[in-house]
Amino acid sequence: MGMSWNRSFVPDRKNSIAVIRKAYEMGVNFFDTAEAYGPFANEDLVGEAIAPFRKKITLCSKFGFDIQNNKMTGGLNSNPKHIREVVEQSLKRLKTDVIDLLYQHRVDPNVPMEDVAGTVKDLIQEG
Repeated sequence: MGMSWNRSFVPDRKNSIAVIRKAYEMGVNFFDTAEAYGPFANEDLVGEAIAPFRKKITLCSKFGFDIQNNKMTGGLNSNPKHIREVVEQSLKRLKTDVIDLLYQHRVDPNVPMEDVAGTVKDLIQEG
């Protein structure tokens, strides 16, 4: 799950980028990441790695966790306002203007699924 999910080892950035780019050269065209991986670090890495071929791949990211001060709180957050904030920040970290596949990482029992789906629908319509 991402670069450093619940572990202290973080791979070398240069080598990680080289691996992602080699995967693309070998035919991989679907790259999946999330704000929770790192947190945030994996989206930043993936954004840099895919920049030369961004328009030729499908890029996926996720939302739904509560992250405070760059640390996972153990909680969930799929409040519509938070979803919008996550997507805006993910777009910046991924160095792109579109996330091809966006979905909820974990279901937040405090937010009706219709609100989550409606927010994602609105984001799609807004481009």
